[in-house]
Amino acid sequence: MLFAGVLLIWLFRVELMSKFILSLDQGTSSSRSVLIDHEGKMVAVSKKEFAQIYPKPGMVEHDAEAIWESQSGTMLDVMKEAGAKLGDISAIGISNQRETVVVWDRETGKPVYNAIVWQDRRTAGVCQQLIDANVDQVISSLTGLRADPYFSATKVRWILDNVEGARARAEAGKLCMGTIDSWLVWNLTEGKRHLTDATNACRTLLYNIHSGQWDDDLLEMFDIPKSMLPEIVDSSGIVAHWKGIPIAGVVGDQQASLFGQGCFEAGQIKNTYGTGCFMLMNTGDRIVSSKNNLLTTVAIQMNGKREFALEGSIFMGGAIFNWLRDGLGIVKDVYEFDALAKSVDDNGGVVFVPAFTGLGAPHWDPFARGSIMGMTRGTTKAHLCRAALEAVSFQSADLLECIEKDAATKVNEIRVDGGASVSKLLMKIQADHMQCEIVRPKNLETTSFGAAALAGLGVGVWSSKQDISAIWDLDLRFKPQPWNCELERQKADWNKAVERTKNWSKE
Repeated sequence: MLFAGVLLIWLFRVELMSKFILSLDQGTSSSRSVLIDHEGKMVAVSKKEFAQIYPKPGMVEHDAEAIWESQSGTMLDVMKEAGAKLGDISAIGISNQRETVVVWDRETGKPVYNAIVWQDRRTAGVCQQLIDANVDQVISSLTGLRADPYFSATKVRWILDNVEGARARAEAGKLCMGTIDSWLVWNLTEGKRHLTDATNACRTLLYNIHSGQWDDDLLEMFDIPKSMLPEIVDSSGIVAHWKGIPIAGVVGDQQASLFGQGCFEAGQIKNTYGTGCFMLMNTGDRIVSSKNNLLTTVAIQMNGKREFALEGSIFMGGAIFNWLRDGLGIVKDVYEFDALAKSVDDNGGVVFVPAFTGLGAPHWDPFARGSIMGMTRGTTKAHLCRAALEAVSFQSADLLECIEKDAATKVNEIRVDGGASVSKLLMKIQADHMQCEIVRPKNLETTSFGAAALAGLGVGVWSSKQDISAIWDLDLRFKPQPWNCELERQKADWNKAVERTKNWSKE
């Protein structure tokens, strides 16, 4: 009895010592680490940006080692900021930019080439060949995706075919491939664990969404050796350790956001305004095949059971604002951007289609390119800023229209998050264009929280999804004005402009 009492006291003290969950949020332009306490509150944040590499038009790369250095650096920085020690961390959760892929040497751990980013279009020709060969429907039926350069498989094939000696080394079992979650776990475990979760695996074009396994026919189609692939694991549960701390959550960033928003019931929808914009509708345990050019994806895998979602993916969302700031230099920061957009009543006839890396859903045109139409001598930078906000909104409204058709229902509410959702003007425009309520939580960092929530569930910090739902807290609701002639005109101009950007570049 004495021993049992001592053990209970010791366990209680351990629980008190383990105060935080460390959430690693590896994004397209930066790596962040966030300490989240057991009430779901953000205690400390550290963020480091890293270089975007553009070798040629349509190509986007990252230095994979720079990604790891930035992520590991923020881990140490955030713990230092909070005065936290290893013993204060209950678990680690990882969320990551999806589809971006790394190929590295199994022995040295060194990448054989830069990471090829999800935005990259270099394999558009290969994808068009697959479409012309009428295998696109086969790919879609197996994966829920499309033959598009957005996904990982053609990027890996490009590396094997274009990096000297890479294919021979891969066929000899000497190379690994993985999305960014795999790359982080490999480095966190010093090469002891090569894994990915189902939400990331399903974005590679190599994963069979029905069986939940890597598909031999797809591997043969893309000519990728199976020995390169990571083990597929649950999104929640202990899968590895870093310095004795369990890594208990691994999830793609958009699925992390869906989970962090508490969209646990079929029919619930979230939209994230990050570098791109990503709308997901939970479909529960049903695999819903889209008839309107959306994707079918794994929403989460827990205890070996998968839940699914319909997804619409937009390649240029918040990145538009960065381009106006860094590329054109017409604004200094997001606050000036928002103020300029508010200073005019409308877009002055300007329509901005941000197809810089092609068009995603529902158009799926990798050859489209960005355009700004309708400019006159009276056009000002304020009109450009307003048109940029409307471009984000119209793209997302197009996704919702497709989701409503697939689901055969009218959507009344969408939960939003991500950096650009701080703009009240954008959210009001979005409500008008979608004709539904836009619901914004107080915590907009739902990706970081979603990864932490999955890790917390994996080690018992929280016991159920209901515990996670209880943490979600409403900030504002944005209600739409009734549909009118002006909104109809704007929509018609948008549709006309989108059609004129298509099939622009065949390089």
